[in-house]
Amino acid sequence: MTQITYKVEAFWDWEAEVWVATSEDVPGLVTEASTIEALTQKLRQIIPELIQMNRIIPPDYVGSITFELTSHRQELIEVAS
Repeated sequence: MTQITYKVEAFWDWEAEVWVATSEDVPGLVTEASTIEALTQKLRQIIPELIQMNRIIPPDYVGSITFELTSHRQELIEVAS
């Protein structure tokens, strides 16, 4: 099986104060966590489950998969004079 890198995008939702991850490569992937580390840990579990459930890889597949997490965070900060 050819190694595919599943691309995942994360952004900081400043109103909810969580990181939110989605992916066009992994159908059904939408999850959130309070830290990027916690989000990454969740993705390690969710991505294999979703790609097997969506039959992107066979249900009996044993091996490794790769995902690339790209994050974006924008904040407004005050500058004191």
